[in-house]
Order: sequence, then structure tokens, then C-alpha cells
Amino acid sequence: MVNISPPQLLILVFLFFIMLGTVLLRLPISTTESITWLDSLFTTTSAMTVTGLAVVDTGTSFTLFGEVIILMLIQIGGLGIMSFAVLIYMMLGKKIGFKERLVLQQALNQTSVGGVIKLVKNLFVFSFIIEFIAFLLLSVRWIPEYGWIKGSYYSLFHSVSAFNNAGFSIWPDSLSRYVGDPIVNIVITSLFIIGGLGFTVLADLKSTKEYRRLALHSKLMIFGTFALNIIALFTIFLLEYNNPNTIGGLSTIDKFWASYFQAVSPRTAGFNTVDIGSLERSTVVFMLLLMFIGAGSASTGGGIKLTTFIIILLAVVTFIRGKKEISIYRRTISDTFIFRALAISMISVLFIFGALFILCITETEQPFLKILFEVISAFGTVGLSMGITASLTPLGKMVIIFIMFLGKLGPLTLAFSLSRPEKAKFKYPNEDLLTG
Repeated sequence: MVNISPPQLLILVFLFFIMLGTVLLRLPISTTESITWLDSLFTTTSAMTVTGLAVVDTGTSFTLFGEVIILMLIQIGGLGIMSFAVLIYMMLGKKIGFKERLVLQQALNQTSVGGVIKLVKNLFVFSFIIEFIAFLLLSVRWIPEYGWIKGSYYSLFHSVSAFNNAGFSIWPDSLSRYVGDPIVNIVITSLFIIGGLGFTVLADLKSTKEYRRLALHSKLMIFGTFALNIIALFTIFLLEYNNPNTIGGLSTIDKFWASYFQAVSPRTAGFNTVDIGSLERSTVVFMLLLMFIGAGSASTGGGIKLTTFIIILLAVVTFIRGKKEISIYRRTISDTFIFRALAISMISVLFIFGALFILCITETEQPFLKILFEVISAFGTVGLSMGITASLTPLGKMVIIFIMFLGKLGPLTLAFSLSRPEKAKFKYPNEDLLTG
């Protein structure tokens, strides 16, 4: 019998659903006009990894059946394949074994198997309640505009897509037509901010009412998300204020809404209300950092994760201040998590560099900045693009598919699936090394 580790099982199940989705989207009933197998694979991977990059227009290239398939892939990919498997097991009255809990631990990026079943239960309850509330709020806005059937469907599609940080939209310009609409801006951004916090944080908030009693992870995620979003809001507002191709021609309040939306969207959401390709270069570079950081662990988002970024920052500050231990909120962070954060970041940078190198060879007609933006957007499962996705070469599309896959599962999951770690039976002597 083949011994498959939890990371390997997670990858195999994920690949199975991608293959299944590729076949379903290739059916004549799924599309308004025939698409290639590669485009079907790209769309399926983008949906399963809740990225949102698209080589064909979702609203015009797919039928209602095809769009429903994409929506199901987004929901499965966002909440996790293994989470749905556990839900089915529980509905059938089956016992969840230790190996299944290990796979769940890997899928939900938890530090231990304890409490993973409870987390899965909370995950589904939170998700469906939040999506339903958002559906009702968007229906109030879109049913009067599009009618009962279309308005309800558009509300459902964008609620699921936004909460799962997928970025898929029915309209070719994403949500640009609602750049100054308060309801759409508030509901959509609230969905992907909540989804990006992570289900661990949501469960902690449910059981703990006081901020000071929250777990360290929850405190860092809440404070970090708030701080980063505020910084991003004012940065983009100032950088784009006089740009006539983005927010320059808007009223002051609409400039605020557009800046706010573009500030929080790079945290793996993928929706946009202005033309990303028309942003100032300084804004694009700033958004690259936001996309690389991403959302929270056990969330619907990607990237290296906000807590990883915070740990690395704290490690740098701690070293500069001459201290030996990282401490925050009267808690000390273990060296294990510091090494893990460094490993995640380094592996991510190497894969991004490799993908960028290949695309610079294959996509010779595209500017470097647009290629870099595409790669980091794929890795962060963001879905924002400067308009080059559809024109990528076949090899370029395959590279982006792999990077989306890597970004969703996480670089460490892939690394662990390929490695066979062994405990050292002895320890070598220390020796100093020159650095810096």
C-alpha cells in the first residue's frame, strides 16, 4: 500500500478537482463558444485557487451552467476540499480518523490537530451566514436595477466570489461601473476583508468578546489588517489623486471609495473599480507588496500571509535593537515560527523569480512591470491584472497556472510533499560565519 503523507494527499485531491472542473468547463453546455483545453484548465485552476485571473471573459464566454460550475469551484476552493469532505463524513455519521485530522490540519494551516473539526464546523456556519447576509444586501441594490432573476443571481455570484477572495465577476470591467457606489463598495470589501482574516480569527472572535483576551494570532491579524488597509488607503489616494485615467476625474468622495477599494483588494481579493493598467507605476509597485503579503492563515486568501510578514518585520527590529527574543503583546514568539516564516518567504521569492525568468523569455512583447505584476498576482491568488492575461503564450499560461496552484496550497505544503524529513541523530559543532 502506498504511504501518502497529508500534504501529498491534499495536492492529489486538489489536482483531481482541477481536472474534473477542466472537463466540465470544456463541455459544449458550459460555453457560448468553444474554448481550448488550456483555457479551460486555466479558468478551473483560477477558480479552485480563488485567484480570479481570466483568459476569457466570464460573463460572455460561459453559459449559466458554466458560471455555476465556476461558482462551485470557487466555493470548494475557498472553504477547502477537505473541509467539504469532513462535512459529508459528519452528515453520513462517519467517524473522523486521525489521518483525516492531519490532512485538515495541513489544509487549514493549523499548528496542531486539536480543534480542527470544531474549526470546520464554524467555517461552514460563518461562511454561509456571511454570504447570505451579503446576498440580501446586494439584492437590495441590484434587483431594482436588473430585475428579480438577474439581480438575485448577480448578488449570489459576487457574494460567493468576494467572500472567497476569488475576484471573478460577471462584468468584463469587474466592478468599475460601481466605483462610487457605497453599498457595493462596503459589502464587497467587507466580504473579502472578513474572508481574508481567516476562520481561526473569526472563531476566536466568536468565543472571546474582549480584544485583550484574544489569541496572539488574532490580535496580530486584526491590528495588522487595520493598519495595512489604512496605510494603503492614503498611499493610493495620494499617488492617484491627479491621475486622469483612474481617479483624477472623480469627485472627492468617489476618489475616496476608489482608493479604499484598490487599497484592500490587493490583499488577494481580485476585484477592481478602476483600470489597473492605468495606475501610476509607484502605485503598481506598492500594490506588488500588498499582493505578496496577502491575507491571513486559514483564510480564503493567498500570499505569504500577513502574520508571516509581521514575524519577519519583528525579527528584523529585534535584531537591530540587539535583543535575542521576539516579543509582542507580552508573548514570546518561538524560533520555530521564525524559521517557518523565513522558509515560506524564501521559497516564495525563489518560485516567483523562476516564474518571472521564464515569462521574460516567453512574453517578449510584454513590459517587465506587467509581467511581474501578473506573477505576484497569481502567487498571491489575487487575480488583478494589468491586461496581459488573455494574451499570454501557452507556456506563459502554464507557468501562471502552476504559480496559482502553488500560491493556494502554500509553498511549504509543496515542499513538505516532496521532502522526507529525518531527525538528526547527532549535532555538528558550531562555527561563526560572516554575513552582511
